[in-house]
Amino acid sequence: MKLNIKDKFTAQLPADSNLENTRRQVTEACFSYVTPKPTSKPQLLHVSPDMLTKLGLSEADAKSEAFLKVMTGNKVLENTTPYAMCYGGHQFGNWAGQLGDGRAINLFEVEHEGQNWVVQLKGAGETPYSRSGDGLAVLRSSIREYLCSEAMHYLGVPTTRALSLALTGDQVLRDVLYNGNPAYEKGAIVSRLSPSFLRFGSYEIFAARQDHKNLKVLLDFTINQHFSHLGEPSKDTYLQFFAEVSERTLDMIIHWQRVGFVHGVLNTDNMSILGLTIDYGPYGWLEGFDFGWTPNTTDRQNKRYRYGNQPNMGLWNLYQLANTLFPLIEDAKAMEAILKKYTTDFESQSLKMMRSKLGLRIESESDALLMQDLEDLLQITETDMTMFFRNLSDFKRDRASEGLTIINEAFYVPEELSDTIRQQWHAWFNRYGERLQTETLSDSQRKTQMNAVNPKYVLRNYMAQLVIDKAEQEDYSLIDELFQMLKKPYEEQPEYQKWFAKRPEWARHKVGSSMLSCSS
Repeated sequence: MKLNIKDKFTAQLPADSNLENTRRQVTEACFSYVTPKPTSKPQLLHVSPDMLTKLGLSEADAKSEAFLKVMTGNKVLENTTPYAMCYGGHQFGNWAGQLGDGRAINLFEVEHEGQNWVVQLKGAGETPYSRSGDGLAVLRSSIREYLCSEAMHYLGVPTTRALSLALTGDQVLRDVLYNGNPAYEKGAIVSRLSPSFLRFGSYEIFAARQDHKNLKVLLDFTINQHFSHLGEPSKDTYLQFFAEVSERTLDMIIHWQRVGFVHGVLNTDNMSILGLTIDYGPYGWLEGFDFGWTPNTTDRQNKRYRYGNQPNMGLWNLYQLANTLFPLIEDAKAMEAILKKYTTDFESQSLKMMRSKLGLRIESESDALLMQDLEDLLQITETDMTMFFRNLSDFKRDRASEGLTIINEAFYVPEELSDTIRQQWHAWFNRYGERLQTETLSDSQRKTQMNAVNPKYVLRNYMAQLVIDKAEQEDYSLIDELFQMLKKPYEEQPEYQKWFAKRPEWARHKVGSSMLSCSS
């Protein structure tokens, strides 16, 4: 197993001088050296062929003993120094102080074909940042992270990636819903990849401690390594950097809204500086279209991170980053202009995204109202978001009366459609049909365009739970079935038609399908 190792992060940034793996406050350092914890009986369950290729590895490499040992923390490659990153963060709106990689250990960086990848293990043991945790992860959360990382990539959503999923052979004690009922679960490790795992909180921790020296060191490193197109680090470059982070963040969240993804924990320590979806914890996919839905039980009361509020949370987090970077930029007016631009760009990009979902290419002043009325209708009766937009592509502009029939299977309880609601739907379809008359594409051309942005298959929570349930019984076949299907989410794939289905009733209130926590 040959890898082109390039450890830029550890070579260029300040390290924690204390080499003991003890819980503590780490100051004036971006990371702490730490060795993964050996596991008793590692077993590889799945590997992403795409990510193997991106690291310059082959399928034969993935079957080797060396690969298994390295990707489960049982072997450290020569001339590499695993480490855990130091960062802070705002959690649910409050400053939480030092957080850091409590259950993630970065192994090394690999450069291949002009791309740089950080290889990280999630669940490989405790670090100085583990606080009261054990640094381990369980199979259920690891399956969810592994499958979703790759599924999001194929949906076209900016994301970190996953290389492998493995069992450790060890038992891990977890309280799934934090209700005082802990139980032992199968331990697992996901190897994750990203050009960088730096987050907003990586910079916040230095600003909070008034350590502007190391804040500048880290920011300069970030620009040189990941934003070099902006030029040499300077106050002007820092401002351009903040503008680009803002744009990338918005682009990511617009994609989330497009496919119905809800992150669940948009704390600043879960915000990638590269605008990538990071840290797949209690995420979820909209079943019934609902702006107020959140999958996170911890957030059930206030719903801070609900689906409809994700764009606002992106902005709130950018405000925290702005406060962090201000001592190095010292131009409040320019930074405020960037934040204001986020708001106006969201309005225009959200409208553009919804036009694409409806198959509209020509702009019309009536579009905003057409979409607002549609969103209102979707929430009046429980309507499956994925199925609605996918089936809507079959709509014919001159047959508006058939609209309700075309999307009928998207309703969870069709019999709840009163005459009044039916009339509202018919009225909307008539307007939609008239609007399509102004478009130049044929119905079949529009169908092709709509199906390219409205996925047929997403990783619904009940699907992930079925995979988990089988895996707990040592049947891992569904991992590969869903992995293969989710690589082509926009294609019909008739062999997987059974997965194009609404959430079953049994999953409505089932733990893991509707209720999720940060427990992993």
